[in-house]
Amino acid sequence: MEKKKTTIILFSGDLDKALAAFIIANGAAAYDHEVTIFSTFWGLNAFRKSEHVPVKKGLLEKAFAKMMPRGPEKLGLSNMHFAGMGPKLIKNVMKKHNAMQLPELIDMAKEQGVKLVACTMTMDLLGLQKEELIDGIELAGVAAYLGDASEGNVNLFI
Repeated sequence: MEKKKTTIILFSGDLDKALAAFIIANGAAAYDHEVTIFSTFWGLNAFRKSEHVPVKKGLLEKAFAKMMPRGPEKLGLSNMHFAGMGPKLIKNVMKKHNAMQLPELIDMAKEQGVKLVACTMTMDLLGLQKEELIDGIELAGVAAYLGDASEGNVNLFI
């Protein structure tokens, strides 16, 4: 029997949507699916390191780097952001219910062999460099995602 495949495009940089993507990815991996999360545009912020990484950038790339949240801990909510209070509230509720936080879900995905892929075209557009991403991230273009998705049993866009 062939292994089932699940692919997820993580387009959004919103905490709630990134949480959903990683919860689904981990669930699929637990069900022995081969899982790929292809992160592009604002979804790449979930793959950024939290600390500043000194890399050479142009003026526009520096501006993007300052405007975008640095790492999964800094993502905002898609709704009920409340000037930054929303993410704190949801994280508090998650802690109260012993739910895993996004950084833990990312680590779990890596441990389960989920393939985490950053879109190279978007990285170029936003001025992101591999050194600025967390360890374990593969770099690839849309053709690599399409190769995985064409064999996928489940393909999601989040």
